Amino acid sequence: MRFDGLKRKLLCLSLACSVGAMAQGSPNALPALGDGLEMSTGAERQLGDRIARELYRSSAYVDDAVLGDYVEGLWLRLMAAARLRGELRPEMDEQYAWTVLLGRDRSVNAFALPGGYMGVHLGLIASVDDADELASVLAHELSHITQRHIARMISRQGQQAPWMIAAMILGILAASSSPDAAGALIVGGQAATVQGQLNFSRDMEREADRVGYGVMTQAGFNGQGFASMFQKLLQANRHNDTGAFPYLRSHPLTTERIADMQARQQLQASSAQVADTDTAMAHAMLAARARVLADPSVDMLRAAVAQAEVQLPGTSVTDPPQPSARQAAVLYAAAWAAGELRDPMTAQKWWTRLQAMALARPQAAYQVRLLGAELALSAGDAPRALALLDLPVPTVAASEKIPRAQRLLRARALTMAGLDGAARAAQMLQVWLAEHPRDAQAWQLLSAACTAQGQTLRAVRADAEAYVVHFDYAAARDRYVAAQDLIRRGATSNDYIEASIIETRSKQVDALLREQMRER
Repeated sequence: MRFDGLKRKLLCLSLACSVGAMAQGSPNALPALGDGLEMSTGAERQLGDRIARELYRSSAYVDDAVLGDYVEGLWLRLMAAARLRGELRPEMDEQYAWTVLLGRDRSVNAFALPGGYMGVHLGLIASVDDADELASVLAHELSHITQRHIARMISRQGQQAPWMIAAMILGILAASSSPDAAGALIVGGQAATVQGQLNFSRDMEREADRVGYGVMTQAGFNGQGFASMFQKLLQANRHNDTGAFPYLRSHPLTTERIADMQARQQLQASSAQVADTDTAMAHAMLAARARVLADPSVDMLRAAVAQAEVQLPGTSVTDPPQPSARQAAVLYAAAWAAGELRDPMTAQKWWTRLQAMALARPQAAYQVRLLGAELALSAGDAPRALALLDLPVPTVAASEKIPRAQRLLRARALTMAGLDGAARAAQMLQVWLAEHPRDAQAWQLLSAACTAQGQTLRAVRADAEAYVVHFDYAAARDRYVAAQDLIRRGATSNDYIEASIIETRSKQVDALLREQMRER
């Protein structure tokens, strides 16, 4: 994710202090790293939580449910394959976060973090040609996690100064913000290590390639995506003067790794899969969404609309027709951008053309409906949004359960529709949160639904829980203090159950905040 210089220094200091506390073996610290033993899964999760806390605070963090569903769908398939292959052990499965964080950044990058966290830049989603290429990167990073490469590296670095361990992790995070600064962090950390540790790192990359390729193909993805992604990165490496591919700095390609992946793919050539036009179109639209979200400035939004006016058949230019997936991407970007520019007529024009193109393609049509619902909500048309969201989910595009994006959009539309709708939205969100308590956006929507019903106490508690999910215990405590003040002043209805929950959660958050302060 993108960090400015100050945040980068603060994170480096935070990590250094955290690792320093581990090495000192204080009663409340994680196990010492200098004892020659591998870091425990619980200790690794705690370190990952600390890093994730900083990422959540970054302005680059984005919780886009539509893209999140897409990436998580690939991620869950890969995790299932890793379990089947025995790569994902039960203790990791239970204790790790297994959370993918999206970063609003145009650079091509992804990185594994301690404790099962995974960072993905929107620029990566926008740059890959298909789901197989994206899955290859996710599988490689997943293998870094399942093989516990970060914990192994920290264990090997146990005798080094805490700042060095922080620099090794921070070098990945800072890569997109400043190539020069990131290079200094990474090179500085490597320069202080011995040659054996550098070789160990190269072994990690080869192991992640081998395991990742097996996981990817086991999950049903085309292994050609791994080979084509390597070729794409190789070409970028030859012309990488702009720093647009920070992934190459943290994952340097070698001719040996490229040759090995090409050889593996040749062995699998007989099982090559045929491209699915429906899947290709759906991916192209989501890649276009990632491009727009990565830089939502007014100039870029206007450029997306202008591109549709110029490039699509039937407009002012006599270019030959483009492939349908490419057309769909241009239309999707134009409709989304027009909606962001508060131009509903232009958004509707491009969306209507996109809808006609996606007919008879279930996955693509589903993405078009979600976009239509978002545009309707932007225009304040809740009934139209609900009509689009009430249609069934295609089984080829999602699991039997309703995807998160559709649920959250429906909650927004119901809350906008009036008092009865807000009550239905709150009930639906409470059911969802019972199974997914770490969904901060769902807590925020529940807060809005409760506010619409005049349930101030419940709204404040839901708002506090959203902060808890992102490890911002200080802000959560402030919200709980506000809720307790409302109770004391009798400013809310006599909801004794809610008051009891708030009292209990307030004490729990206080304990978490004290622990957080001790870590700092």
